[in-house]
Amino acid sequence: MSQLRISRVTVTPVAFEDPPLLNVVGVHQPYALRAIVELHTDSGLLGLGETYADEVHLARLEAVAAGLPGHDAYDLHGLRRHVTDVLGRETGGGGASFGGMLDVDSAVDTVYSPFEVACLDLQGHAAGVPVSDLLGGAVRETVPFSGYLFYKWAGHPGFADDAWGEALTPAQLVEQAHRMVDGWGFGSLKLKGGVFAPEQECEAIEALRSAFPDMPLRLDPNGAWTVETSLKVAARLAGVVEYLEDPTPGIPGMAAVAAGTDVPLATNMCVIAMEHLPPAIAQDAVQVVLSDHHLWGGLKKSALLGGITEVWGMGLSMHSNSHLGVSLAAMVHLAAATPNLTYACDTHYPWKTQDVITDGVLSFVDGSVAVPTTPGLGVTLDRDRLGELHELYLSCGVRRREDTVYMRSIQPDFEVNTARW
Repeated sequence: MSQLRISRVTVTPVAFEDPPLLNVVGVHQPYALRAIVELHTDSGLLGLGETYADEVHLARLEAVAAGLPGHDAYDLHGLRRHVTDVLGRETGGGGASFGGMLDVDSAVDTVYSPFEVACLDLQGHAAGVPVSDLLGGAVRETVPFSGYLFYKWAGHPGFADDAWGEALTPAQLVEQAHRMVDGWGFGSLKLKGGVFAPEQECEAIEALRSAFPDMPLRLDPNGAWTVETSLKVAARLAGVVEYLEDPTPGIPGMAAVAAGTDVPLATNMCVIAMEHLPPAIAQDAVQVVLSDHHLWGGLKKSALLGGITEVWGMGLSMHSNSHLGVSLAAMVHLAAATPNLTYACDTHYPWKTQDVITDGVLSFVDGSVAVPTTPGLGVTLDRDRLGELHELYLSCGVRRREDTVYMRSIQPDFEVNTARW
């Protein structure tokens, strides 16, 4: 096999404006952070990846990047060995935590992922095929996404109100949903809960059902409820929601809820690594897994997850964090090449107003994104935009995602709502 040698690696942290979206642990800060990974070859090819950009993660990325020149982009097993060696030798290894809700025992998968995506992007460019072909081939030409609704303030304190305005009541959420559906054509809707008492959030879902009688609806309180409360909500919303996502914390808690309801339970909190699958399957704790290549260790490992869920008869969807276009492209290729990913994917993409890629490739039409058919990921880095968002990173002062800390700077008595109700 011919080799595809990496000659230069850059990791660029960027920041982009983020609305005050409320959740179980607080509120989004004014700026979200991401890191753009670039793998260059001497022949002029460029591979792109995108990932988180908190300080600890950035240090790990830089340590891995320093040893990649000379590495063959086809050698993904060697890449994983390199990441494992570097994390153990230079950064102390250990786990990783993102946003106060996602915690993994090992950082290897989260650090490996953007480099693997960039290697696949390079492989696609070298072979003249899209990344979906490298994952087995696209089984769908377009990938459907779900409109992501949030309770939110009108604007960040001290900032001007944003274009979306306030959403704290069922009526305001219905208005937000109409904007999502009218603007992007989404065919399903998900509400981020865990902000208000479950009764209020049930009222919001019921208002959405009245406004959109045939729309699949989802509610995700990020573990805000006890098992008992989760069962009461499931009984109330049976036949109304497509699934409940992480109503209560942990695999045993989810299993207790699942045993008492026919409403499917989804997760992106208690099953976010391969080692979580055996106990979750044994206890029938979840019926739908939300994949996320940033967490699960890249596109190929996420495809493996797809196979495992298919074997065990579990549903499959896709989780989203605040992200930019490189991540969206990778998500689209993965979803296109995963036959049993039949639930619409989550995405934060409509909430952002800035990006690092050129326009025109990733467009939402009827709530779906067409799978790029050009080589690699199919997206092009916009150097001016990358520079602007890197400058914003340098000036904004945010260096890690801290929803709880930010919320307490505004509301000092705020307590995290996990299992509160």
